[in-house]
Amino acid sequence: MTEGIDLAAAKSEFYHPSPRVVANAYAPDYLALREQAANDPVAFWDARAKELIDWYEPYTQVLDQSGAPFFKWFVGGKTNVVHNALDRHVQGWRKNKVALIWEAEDGEVRTYSYYDLWREVNQFANVLKGLGVAKGDTVTIYMGRVPELPIAMLATAKIGAIHSVVYGGFSEQALADRINDAQSRVVVTCDGAWLRGKTVNLKEITDEALTKAPVVEQVVVLKRTGQDVAWVEGRDHWWHDLTHDISAECPTEPMDAEDPLFILYTSGSTGKPKGQLHTCGGYQVHIATTLQYVFDLKEDDRYWCAADPGWITGHSYIVYGPLILGATSLMYEGAPGYPNPDRWWALVEKFGVTVLYTAPTAIRGFMRLGESWPDKHPMQSLRLLGSVGEPINPEAWRWYYTHVGKEQCPIMDTWWQTETGGFMITPTPVVPLKPGSGTLPFAGILADVVREDGSSADANEDGYLVIKHPWPGMTRTIWGDPDRFKQTYWADFAQQGWYFTGDSARRDEDGYFWIIGRMDDVIKVSGYRLGTAEIESALVSHPKVAEAAVIGVPDELRGNAIYAFCILRAGVEGNDALMNELKQHVRHEVGPIAVPQQLDFVATLPKTRSGKIMRRLLKAQVTGQPLGDTSTLEA
Repeated sequence: MTEGIDLAAAKSEFYHPSPRVVANAYAPDYLALREQAANDPVAFWDARAKELIDWYEPYTQVLDQSGAPFFKWFVGGKTNVVHNALDRHVQGWRKNKVALIWEAEDGEVRTYSYYDLWREVNQFANVLKGLGVAKGDTVTIYMGRVPELPIAMLATAKIGAIHSVVYGGFSEQALADRINDAQSRVVVTCDGAWLRGKTVNLKEITDEALTKAPVVEQVVVLKRTGQDVAWVEGRDHWWHDLTHDISAECPTEPMDAEDPLFILYTSGSTGKPKGQLHTCGGYQVHIATTLQYVFDLKEDDRYWCAADPGWITGHSYIVYGPLILGATSLMYEGAPGYPNPDRWWALVEKFGVTVLYTAPTAIRGFMRLGESWPDKHPMQSLRLLGSVGEPINPEAWRWYYTHVGKEQCPIMDTWWQTETGGFMITPTPVVPLKPGSGTLPFAGILADVVREDGSSADANEDGYLVIKHPWPGMTRTIWGDPDRFKQTYWADFAQQGWYFTGDSARRDEDGYFWIIGRMDDVIKVSGYRLGTAEIESALVSHPKVAEAAVIGVPDELRGNAIYAFCILRAGVEGNDALMNELKQHVRHEVGPIAVPQQLDFVATLPKTRSGKIMRRLLKAQVTGQPLGDTSTLEA
């Protein structure tokens, strides 16, 4: 780490929680509990498993490390996530509590009590049984952002089958690849999905995918848009026909803690997608614990995770986590700024949302539109905000805090991965915050920033982000490819037995973690290692820049040169004078070594459908290289 190149830490300041927030927190003594958990993480997770989860049969061993890195949690325990998410609630006072509020893009609203949801899940579970789905089979779900998506997930889990949700924007090839890898004989989809007033032709894409996935025998189609669709008699079935007059009683299958729950695919820069396998016991312990402590959910909260259920954020913190805790959630079908730029803020007011959890890319998009839109709405119901998906730059953090939270709502900036299952580095409401920092590893998570030789990095020194001890929500393997699992996540620090996250990070003098980005997103210029996020943060801190992406391109003199792309705020025009102004701004904020050699003004940036900037595509375009796997590219 070069002295002076520490934008985030240099510009950070503590935001302390109010006494009211601390007094009302689920765990007001969290920092002390966290220290205790660091000394004995197994005891911490054992206590949470007994506190938050019901077990048909108790486990006999909390953690089995004998097959490392294929760890086992809560060995011998029998449970089912649907029992904890629905069954136990309908047996008690939460039976008629609102579980889910859904608003369509056109304004239609549906409300489901826990009893309503339980009945719908039971009915669709019986549908799946009728189609021949049994315990251990895989079901691929490819739908829009509709309530039937979580219903299909829960129904699959209820009967002991494994769901593989494919985001409803993937291409037919990406869908076919995931169906074939999971060997799914049943696919659940929609005729179409609404997005910005137009339809996405999901059934048509599914049909094309199935020409490359002959394993599929049955397709269930939800009628959402009413558009005309092709039909294969004997294979295709309407959801409403199959559920008509079907029993709303269905037993929940007891599952071993280590039985598979779902597969969720992540994409690399090359090669086929990696099917991350999560299991029934540890996963639900992890997500219930983290959601309870971090977002401090109370019985009267209205919680909105604005992700898509098809991503891990949606699995953990839209579907399973909130339902396990008995919470009331909001789910919205459409695009953030449609039909008006204040659609989200109107939803917060309309439904009295108290906790809002979203991504930095959405926040920066709203920044670009200007603060007048959120400033129109008091949003007095909000008490907590959250961020997920990538590091949030301090400028976006402060904008979110000021214009959405009205300087009253602590921001829970969460770092985690599809592979981790749930939050890993995150504050809770009682932890003092620094804009742009994920703060501290969650209780029971032993994270460190280390050098290549495994020694701990000094304060403010860039290093490898590793996890030194197993945790319950961890992916158990890559579906069908255990060797790739070991090579991808465990080979770099095999001698120490640590999980390597693939991310670069630093820890400041207060012990707070700052995620720099993927190791692939670190640029080495004249021998200095610079994080793309750091330079991007400097660019976005300029009042005329809404969003930025930075890549390194080969340079004979310096090894790599910095190439920047900037989306300007509404009404701002790019020119040579502004280009020079931005370069000087980076020089001032970070240092001369970080000044971009080239800076382009662009209208859009290539992103995954979860909102992450695909810097490798920018680099491939600039250098004339093949684009590689683009299956996760935003449409």
